[in-house]
Amino acid sequence: MNVDPDVDGRVTVTHATGLATIWIDRPAKLNALTPELLEAIAGAIQQCGDSEARVVLLRSTGDRAFCVGADITRFSVLGPTEMWSSWTSRGHRVFDAIAHLPQPTVAVVHGDAFGGGFELALAADFRVMSASARLGLPEVGLGTVPGWGGTERLTMLVGPARAKEVCLARRTLDAETALAWGVVTALAEPTQLGAAVDRIVNDLAGGAPVAVRLAKQLIDAAAAGVPSRHLEPLAGALAATTTDLAEGVAAFRERRAPDFTGR
Repeated sequence: MNVDPDVDGRVTVTHATGLATIWIDRPAKLNALTPELLEAIAGAIQQCGDSEARVVLLRSTGDRAFCVGADITRFSVLGPTEMWSSWTSRGHRVFDAIAHLPQPTVAVVHGDAFGGGFELALAADFRVMSASARLGLPEVGLGTVPGWGGTERLTMLVGPARAKEVCLARRTLDAETALAWGVVTALAEPTQLGAAVDRIVNDLAGGAPVAVRLAKQLIDAAAAGVPSRHLEPLAGALAATTTDLAEGVAAFRERRAPDFTGR
């Protein structure tokens, strides 16, 4: 199959000190996702997970949309078996990989995020949203349902009643509502979005990297119902083997900022 990056899109990864950014680049189609783009995202996730990055950002190009979800022209022609095996299952695999990255992840929602695009943002640990952006799960209006984890992840954030309002009644969330409901961590005017992202990245990168990763796993396990008494002692023991713990204690005693190395 011939691929035109300007039409079919691409996924790239950029690196800065302590930071990896996954870029979805299909602005002509509002960053709508295809099977090929999902596989490219999977490769980018693997690359980031294996890197020394302390924080991973999910971003996209273009002015109008973060991601409008699945490319309707690609999934509307699928039969039941293909829908199951090559579409919904693939999306779950990729989005679960985002959720299970060892580093904290931040989705930068600079424009509208609908359907699978909203589900993509929900797979991240944090969401920073432009004040002009909107969120929604409009699938039932097309005769289908959210298929990439939206019913579960949104329900975990806002509870079943509000999740049903978004999904069944197709309520579109503006930025203020998303913040009030706890769907997003922070919002900012479009011109200030970069500064808001920098703030959360700096906060996340300032912790001891091994401890941050352990704490993320502990919280995810707690959300899955695992009692903390089983895992926190093990995680604490592992943290005790790191030089960062000694550095953190020394910095506390010396009243200075710690210089964590991730070791």
